[in-house]
Amino acid sequence: MIRRQRHKRKLNSEINVVPYIDVMMVLLVIFMVTAPMLTQGVDVELPKASADPVDTEDAEPMIVTVDAQGLYYINIGGDEQAPVEAEEVGDRVRKVLAANPQKLLLVKGDRHVDYDKVVRLMVLLQQAGAPSVGLVTE
Repeated sequence: MIRRQRHKRKLNSEINVVPYIDVMMVLLVIFMVTAPMLTQGVDVELPKASADPVDTEDAEPMIVTVDAQGLYYINIGGDEQAPVEAEEVGDRVRKVLAANPQKLLLVKGDRHVDYDKVVRLMVLLQQAGAPSVGLVTE
């Protein structure tokens, strides 16, 4: 009698990575498309200037914006898209600085707004206790 020898098959232990690559490519495209849409804040046309960027350890600086009509917006303590009165800006800044005196404070002023509005805002921030204020440019 002839015996047939059975050959044991080796298990294939390789991982097929092609589906993972496909998923990663789709996620990459989704993030590339949605990233520009994630910018928040009021749309202002910033003046152009050559300056070094500010190094910040703080996760989110406090940004006060003056649009072309001279309205104030602040990114802390409510709706960022709603205009805020000058007194309310001072109150919010005072409260935030009382809790975190090292908070970075930035001012974004539209290039078409009167210089007087930006200066009044900076005086208001100084009266609220801001030790220094940075100006945002493009």
